Amino acid sequence: MSYLGKWLIGFVAVLLIALGILAFHPRGCFFKARPSPDAAQASMKSFNVNMLDRNANVCVNLFQFADGGWLAKNPIPPEYPSWGTFNELQERNREILHQILERAAADNAPAGSNLQKIGDFYASCMDTQAIEAEGAKPLEPEFKRIKAIRNLHDLQAEVARLQGYGVDVLFEFGSTQDEKNSTQVIAGADQGGLGLPDRDYYTKTDAKSQKLRQQYVEHVQKMFELLGDSTANAASEAKTVMSIETKLAEASMTRVEQRDPDKTYHKMDMAQLKALTPAFSWPVYFRQVGHPDIPAVDVAEPKFFEAANQLLTSVPLDEWKTYLRWHLIDAAAPALSSKFVEEDFNFNSRILQGTQKILPRWQRCVRATDSELGFALGKVYVQKYFPPEAKARAQKMVQNLMAALREDLETLPWMGPATRKAALAKLDAFIPMIGYPDKWRDYSAYHVTRGSYVENVLNGDLFDFRRDLNKIGKPVDRTEWDMTPPTVNAYYDPLKNEIVFPAGILQPPFFDYRGDDAANYGGIGAVIGHEMTHGFDDEGRKFDAHGNLKNWWTPQDIKNFNERAQCIEKQFDSYVAVGNVHENGKLVLGESIADLGGLTLAYNAFEKSLEGKPRPKDIDGFTPEQRFFIAWAQNWAENIRPQFARLLLNVDPHPLARFRAIGPPSNLPAFAKAFDCKPGDPMVRPPNMRCRIW
Repeated sequence: MSYLGKWLIGFVAVLLIALGILAFHPRGCFFKARPSPDAAQASMKSFNVNMLDRNANVCVNLFQFADGGWLAKNPIPPEYPSWGTFNELQERNREILHQILERAAADNAPAGSNLQKIGDFYASCMDTQAIEAEGAKPLEPEFKRIKAIRNLHDLQAEVARLQGYGVDVLFEFGSTQDEKNSTQVIAGADQGGLGLPDRDYYTKTDAKSQKLRQQYVEHVQKMFELLGDSTANAASEAKTVMSIETKLAEASMTRVEQRDPDKTYHKMDMAQLKALTPAFSWPVYFRQVGHPDIPAVDVAEPKFFEAANQLLTSVPLDEWKTYLRWHLIDAAAPALSSKFVEEDFNFNSRILQGTQKILPRWQRCVRATDSELGFALGKVYVQKYFPPEAKARAQKMVQNLMAALREDLETLPWMGPATRKAALAKLDAFIPMIGYPDKWRDYSAYHVTRGSYVENVLNGDLFDFRRDLNKIGKPVDRTEWDMTPPTVNAYYDPLKNEIVFPAGILQPPFFDYRGDDAANYGGIGAVIGHEMTHGFDDEGRKFDAHGNLKNWWTPQDIKNFNERAQCIEKQFDSYVAVGNVHENGKLVLGESIADLGGLTLAYNAFEKSLEGKPRPKDIDGFTPEQRFFIAWAQNWAENIRPQFARLLLNVDPHPLARFRAIGPPSNLPAFAKAFDCKPGDPMVRPPNMRCRIW
């Protein structure tokens, strides 16, 4: 569960990385003038009075007061669906990576070295002349294989092959930690195979959803036409794609349903798998993906696989070929010639997100390199831009936040002794990971050249697919990271019971290792507390200290917890986001619990840090407590396009930024005290509506 992104995969994972706000916002050319990283960092502060709107009343709207000045001066760049503080830091980090990659591309690094790989990958991405000349030719061998499918066996073989290249067809397959034996890695199968961001895009009946489906069909048709198909054939093929995907969507679980781990753990042996999908041979599939000895699979959504099994025999082979052909070109489009890139951007960015202009080529190439070779690139990044002093201060803050959580758990009035004991044991087992991994990823099996960019991307996806499957049947590697070091995000992994804070987010404005404690606790301190709280939110609480899916709560304590969680759900249900569309309190519940818990813990840790010391001085007329809450709200400074907001309301388990800024503080008496807010002020929830869990 990332601060922004959680355990997101597929479209949403890509989206969140693009987005940045802990997994959500691709914002564009912040570095139009290409300032030096040091100069850019100097302009970013953990507490910035220039961001304030002093005409706003902090007791009415903390978001407007803390961020209104910034919002007015920072319209969304045309290359982005939204623009906020996360984007600013992302772009500063991206400029640093850009400089690293330009040097690597110019160097004559030893063959097979990480510097050679990142330099050649980036150079191949920047070679637009070669990419334009190739068009879609690098995909021709796969198109021929699809065309040659003659039976169900061939179809299954091509599904396995395309999945290896990162193409989301039919379902998703990979390694996963066994939720009931967290020391081991097993195989996992999940619903998938859609071209739109979520199953709800296929099932909702409102006018906007119907229009989006029409636009999607038109987009699919245009992509087939770019491949050379006639207009009539492309139109028919697009309808076929929509028909198959709609059937898969109708069988898929909603995002809210998927948030319950009790509903998504179904470990099945070979006999059970055969009974579930008699038309699909799992032993053959395992051989095709290179792991014939897989004994069992955690099938997250059995009903989806029942439906997929029926479709394998009811949908004609020619229609399946069309479906596979579409998903191949859809996955590869960003790496192809400009006509494919432009059409892909038109639908996935302009229509779905409201983005007006595509990012400059170099920014897209930096992102792509980080996606495929992020730990090789990240190793250079941290050596240059994450000093030991920063790591040491971040580690100290983590220790202080853990102490605050311990004190909280020891004194919670609604938690009984048995549950309290187990909760403290889980806290004691937390594994904090700061800045970068102790063991770096080995890319020796990934062959990278200055030749075809598409081939480099496909080879990278295949390398990662094989690397992932090679974990199956082995003990869990608790040193492995899921985010690259330059990532502006953080996450909690309930199966490893670890909290991870990449070097990318341990930078101003969220964290300044030489800066003001009040702003650091309100910024990165709340991020740290957020990730810790995930271990005890509505999902995390279902895993024990060792990461096993196991109930360690008494019935009364579960009842007490659910009552308090319902308060938060209702609070966020009440927020009107776009038009008449509200936040989905159930979808954002875990992240909202973590935000409230994280802010509470950070404030308590900050207050504790002041004991025995002279009171810190006011800065720019603001007390330490005020700076703390302003820093929290300035985390969430963001302008957002309505199209993108609607997309996030469907797929993102995090509330929109403005609600994250105001929701948690409105529950805290400490906020009202800091700004002398009165009962009845919008930022002061009445005592009978005040939410608190941790």
